Amino acid sequence: MKDGFIKVAAATPKIRVADPVYNTKKIMEKMEEAEKQRAVVVVFPELCITGYSCGDLFFMESLLEEAKQSLIEIAEGTAGKNMLVFVGLPVVYRGGLYNVAAALSDGKVLGLVPKQCIPGYNEFYETRHFAAGMQEPVEVILAEHIRVPMGGHLLFSPDSMPGLKVAAEICEDIWSPQPPSISHALAGANLIVNLSASNEITGKDCYRKSLIEGQSARLVCGYVYASAGDGESTQDVVYSAHNMIAENGVMLAEAERFCNQSVFAEIDIQRLGGQRRRLTSFQCDKKGYQEITFHLKKEETMLTRFVDPAPFVPGKLAERQKRCEEILSIQSMGLKKRLEHTNCRCAVIGISGGLDSTLALLVAVRAFDLLGLGREGILAVTMPGFGTTDRTYDNAVQLVQSLGAKLEEVDIREAVRVHFRDIGQEESSHDVTYENGQARERTQILMDIANKHNGMVVGTGDMSELALGWATYNGDHMSMYGVNASVPKTLVRHLVRYYADACGNQQLTEILLDILDTPVSPELLPPTDGKISQKTEDLVGPYELHDFFLYYMLRLGFGPEKIFRLAVHAFCGEDGPAGADYTPDIIFKWEQTFIRRFFSQQFKRSCLPDGPKVGTVAVSPRGDLRMPSDASAELWLARLETCRPGFPG
Repeated sequence: MKDGFIKVAAATPKIRVADPVYNTKKIMEKMEEAEKQRAVVVVFPELCITGYSCGDLFFMESLLEEAKQSLIEIAEGTAGKNMLVFVGLPVVYRGGLYNVAAALSDGKVLGLVPKQCIPGYNEFYETRHFAAGMQEPVEVILAEHIRVPMGGHLLFSPDSMPGLKVAAEICEDIWSPQPPSISHALAGANLIVNLSASNEITGKDCYRKSLIEGQSARLVCGYVYASAGDGESTQDVVYSAHNMIAENGVMLAEAERFCNQSVFAEIDIQRLGGQRRRLTSFQCDKKGYQEITFHLKKEETMLTRFVDPAPFVPGKLAERQKRCEEILSIQSMGLKKRLEHTNCRCAVIGISGGLDSTLALLVAVRAFDLLGLGREGILAVTMPGFGTTDRTYDNAVQLVQSLGAKLEEVDIREAVRVHFRDIGQEESSHDVTYENGQARERTQILMDIANKHNGMVVGTGDMSELALGWATYNGDHMSMYGVNASVPKTLVRHLVRYYADACGNQQLTEILLDILDTPVSPELLPPTDGKISQKTEDLVGPYELHDFFLYYMLRLGFGPEKIFRLAVHAFCGEDGPAGADYTPDIIFKWEQTFIRRFFSQQFKRSCLPDGPKVGTVAVSPRGDLRMPSDASAELWLARLETCRPGFPG
């Protein structure tokens, strides 16, 4: 369970109705398959030892006795296997018949969880055969010397993995108004298994899938759903083996229906625990629950799940377009409200021909359109300096003109030279003073122009820059409202591209596409042969890596070792982004840079201007990130060091 990952499986054997001996053989074959995949939690369908569709054969003593003997045989078959197995069967207790999920591990039956909600409608007539399960555990005698607890309130917890707690419900339970999994989760269960025999009718699969995804999201848990399939009786209905594995609202694995396909995935228990700790409304209470401990060997789980190298950016075009439209609306509505509240009819924006200032200008245009104000109230100021190139300057000018905003140009070079003379800075010394002097001069100009026109300076810096501290303190770091403050750099590109595709203005589209094609740069150093010489990503690292680190550190609270492991899997594996030339050494280098800068630059984030939150991660000191400015990074750096390629540990 390294880094919190455990491998789980949902498996459907091809059974024979009312033939426990044959079914036992098939179940154990599936167990062997799961063991080869190194699954540690394996879930089989409801009543799979006998078959769900036995009907009145459930009244037959021979079938019930054989099912019990088969259970003991399957339990013995788990000896030496590093797994927790759930199988379904009918069990008699005090004259009543119960539909149960049996938990098995290392040769033993650990406990029996009875079905709580017994359907008796439409094609279901379980109420004819089964009693509703009890919640408080009772003792059931399966055989001489085999006494096990049976009840709905059972938790299964491996002693070697204290973070993992497993609970079970059965089929109809999740379709009920108050599923048992709710109380299971509140008792601490973070992995719910469901043994099901859900028949297939047109459209039911979509509802079933949404039900599993929704419950895993609502309960912040992993959810393993194994359903009956080929082999069950088709006298009146058909079963499709619609096996699914979900985690916190995301479907990790889904079987092709009608194929009895086993599915496997890794559940991130550590991630679920971190999510629950953040939710103050998620209060656990184990009252009335019996926790059954057992042993599983700890081992590293090989990752097969997809890890998105761009977690801020939806992969599918339709979802990405929807996200972009939504974010632009949030940004523009935030600025609209601020302009209304201050009775301000002038927005001042420093326009550089780069991505961030372009996005800020597009947002300002939307806000002014929403207010019914003329776009000439948007004062876009271009301020050529020592590093400005013709390409970015021309793009800035043409962009402003094509949008109908008002353009003003202020050349800062002479003012900066005067400033350098005043403080004794040599213009030939291209150090941090040389760079920041230009950035602060630009901010001073914007603030004073805003005062002159009773306007508001709209900030352009994005969240990725703020996370790295890649902003000049009291320079471009400051504004009166920062519309991009919670937009990561990887998403800025897609927002501008979305606008280019949707604007319906060919000239504007061409300008935006050229801006997208321009290297990211603050342009504070003189160009080389007329081209940008100072490329941000050469200095601080690729933004796609930094946004990845940022997401998993702030959104999920992962440690540096786990983030490194996920980054290597995401960027260096077969599913890595096209054109990304990363190795573990490169990822290590830039994660180290990220940690150092993130901790050392918090003082800049502690005094950020207002700005709208658009996603699940933000760095505002008034919203998501309350962090001391003088916190030490040593713990994070030391833990990352254990991941250094070639490290002896």
